[in-house]
Amino acid sequence: MRVLVTGGAGFIGSHIVTPLASGGHEPVVLDLRPTDAEGSPQDVRDGAVVERALRGVDAVCHQAAMVGLGQDFADAPAYVDHNGLGTAVLLAAMARVGVPRLVLAGSMVVYGEGRYDCPRHGTVAPGPRAVSDLEAGRFEPGCPYCGAELAPGLVAEEAPCDPRNVYATTKLAQEHLAAAWARATGGRAVSLRYHNVYGPGMPRDTPYAGVASFFRSALARGEAPRVFEDGRQRRDFVHVRDVAAANRVALEAVGDHAPGALRAYNTGSGVPHTVGEMAEALAAAHGGPAPVVTGEFRLGDVRHITADSARLRAELGWRPAVSFDEGMTEFAGAALAGPALADASIVGAA
Repeated sequence: MRVLVTGGAGFIGSHIVTPLASGGHEPVVLDLRPTDAEGSPQDVRDGAVVERALRGVDAVCHQAAMVGLGQDFADAPAYVDHNGLGTAVLLAAMARVGVPRLVLAGSMVVYGEGRYDCPRHGTVAPGPRAVSDLEAGRFEPGCPYCGAELAPGLVAEEAPCDPRNVYATTKLAQEHLAAAWARATGGRAVSLRYHNVYGPGMPRDTPYAGVASFFRSALARGEAPRVFEDGRQRRDFVHVRDVAAANRVALEAVGDHAPGALRAYNTGSGVPHTVGEMAEALAAAHGGPAPVVTGEFRLGDVRHITADSARLRAELGWRPAVSFDEGMTEFAGAALAGPALADASIVGAA
């Protein structure tokens, strides 16, 4: 199968190319970052460039995106431009050329906060986090009905979407665009909702890289990782090679899915860890200074979000192969890539 990988020179995209090639497929890379000395940037927002790249292609693996929480709301036009317009241009070109299969780099950020259970009211959705609570060090959301302490759990694909920042909103918009494309063309689409992806080749600290990159970059400078809030935020850290393997199995299976629809799959390890635990494991493996818990916060962050990846395991047979301890040990000594481009060529973990 000939597969166009948008963002294929970025962090996750470059890891996807390897299992595709070793599995007998022919990956074709389209990226703003040239893949060789003679290459030129290829923008997913340029319809003519995309249409040429799609000739002879059987499926698209769409990784190109502007990622991360960003710095402030002034980033909103850039996110909408790269993630919304870029995806629309790609899908329109796929419709013209007749490419029938799509695997999209989705994100857990579409859920907003994760799953919470109140002892009295059952599963509930906390409201937006208040600055006054965060400034006072009250980081845990309470029940919106009685204020009781909530128990975080694993979020499944059926959970309602509640994007809480601009990046999250554009990632959900990508899914809606892909679903509309599938209905209009009879195409088949899968969204892999990545949880916190980490591993070799992550871009070093930029506003668009994940927390694992920030911690690893600090250790490389001989500095202590700075952990926001109280460090007890729960996340699902999944290794980039496991995410790449999930893309390969999804590309191979998407042709068997019902036409005219999009199917979403959480893509995580299934084993929650706190941000503080991750920082401690990374610092210990690196031999650097211990993390410092700062109490700082970003209003657009969510408290807990961890994956139930049972659907991906049951339907596509995917299993993560890299354990948390193995992955952190490897990542502690792995080289980081240059700073992420604030454009459509890098996919990371937010």
